Amino acid sequence: MNAMFEEMWELWLAGGWLMIPLAGLGLIIYFAIFELYLHMRKNRFYRTSPDEFGHWVDAPQDAKGEIAKMIVFTQNDASNAFEVRSRFEELRAAHLPRLYRRIHFCTILVGAAPLTGLLGTVMGMLSTFFGLSVSSGGNTIDLVAGGISEALITTQTGLVLAIPAYVFISLVRKQAGELEQFFKRLEILTILKFEKVRKAA
Repeated sequence: MNAMFEEMWELWLAGGWLMIPLAGLGLIIYFAIFELYLHMRKNRFYRTSPDEFGHWVDAPQDAKGEIAKMIVFTQNDASNAFEVRSRFEELRAAHLPRLYRRIHFCTILVGAAPLTGLLGTVMGMLSTFFGLSVSSGGNTIDLVAGGISEALITTQTGLVLAIPAYVFISLVRKQAGELEQFFKRLEILTILKFEKVRKAA
């Protein structure tokens, strides 16, 4: 175990000072993504069966949880389909724009990781060329190896941070799409109910 930590520490030192901002960026990226992912898992009302919330639209007194509040908000004192649509726009405005802003923010952070690694690559190559230009004898190999090591380690770290984060962002985007589809289905069912009531009257 100690040998593994020593090897990781040596790898960290070989990456140069740019490993510090990469570590900070990694912490921010995964905190933001996991917070967003847990938020979506906590509010899983959009995963409710269409048959179940379809029944709740027709019988609001049976509705449960967050969907019950949405049904009450969209149906109470609504006199026509236009008013129902405007209330659903308010629901979307309360949930979707903030969610997509957070996803966009996470995407920007993740995109910064490989670019920071690329900056390390450039700096490592500059160190390599500098070593080639000023050194002589056996010292040359050490300077060149140090520069190449720094170039490769920072690039690898940036990619290791970015690739899993992109997977998590894809999952959250999928969940956001499901939430959007849920609002559309709920709106259609509610408007159909109002149309039935209007025709019956």
